[in-house]
Amino acid sequence: QVQLVESGGGLVQPGGSLRLSCAASGFTLDYYTITWLRQAPGKEREGVSCFSSSAGSIYYLDSVKGRFTISRDNAKNTVYLQMNSLKPEDTAVYYCAARRSCVARGYDYWGQGTQVTVSS
Repeated sequence: QVQLVESGGGLVQPGGSLRLSCAASGFTLDYYTITWLRQAPGKEREGVSCFSSSAGSIYYLDSVKGRFTISRDNAKNTVYLQMNSLKPEDTAVYYCAARRSCVARGYDYWGQGTQVTVSS
């Protein structure tokens, strides 16, 4: 069964850190890229970061550059999003999704999402 499972969300104070995990099962990430997206209440979903090991490319949303880091553990078939210096505007449901490349239009697989809340 193909699955993407996110974990690591929670409540954190401004300036704090969280690490999100996206574990893939039923398929190998060798042939897919993983994008982290987020959707805040009342806002459209936006791409936060994309990791393409085949292309040797990493992309970040401008507002998270220098604060978020995407990485991948091939042995665990898992992609991580390290989020530092979190701000209230980072509050959203975070999703990971798999597609063939960071510029492909559609996504093949989605995770269920994990809530990140940044608040004092």
